[in-house]
Amino acid sequence: MAGQPATMDRTPSAEAGKESAMLGRGTRISGKIAFDGAARVDGQIEGEITASGPLVIGESALVNAQINGTSIVVHGKVTGDLTASKKLEIRAPGRVYGNVTTPSLVIEEGVVFEGHCSMGASEGKGERKVTILAKEEGSAPAATPAARIANADTRS
Repeated sequence: MAGQPATMDRTPSAEAGKESAMLGRGTRISGKIAFDGAARVDGQIEGEITASGPLVIGESALVNAQINGTSIVVHGKVTGDLTASKKLEIRAPGRVYGNVTTPSLVIEEGVVFEGHCSMGASEGKGERKVTILAKEEGSAPAATPAARIANADTRS
């Protein structure tokens, strides 16, 4: 981590439970970083991120990296490819510029996603799920072509 210490924080997060690591605002890291437990990023990272636990990219985060993890929630800006083995959520005001690979994708209204999505076709016939959330609670999302992509190409 290029001689810069990571900030540790034990604050609970709504998405991830208790975090074992937090990179706060003002933190800048260039290179590879690996998280063994739940983690939150609110700073700037350039390079590669690997997370074995839940990873939250906060609203103030600016990430230019390849990200691999189990469950990833994006509220900030990510430029790079994301691979989530369980679930990827892009929450407002999140912005993702890159390709995503995950069996379960949640895209909240008001986010930006520019890239391609793969729902695990190379891993066999697992459960694939896309959820599009309305911005306001209580209102149902309109039926869109994007909501039909979950099983668009599942030929045997």
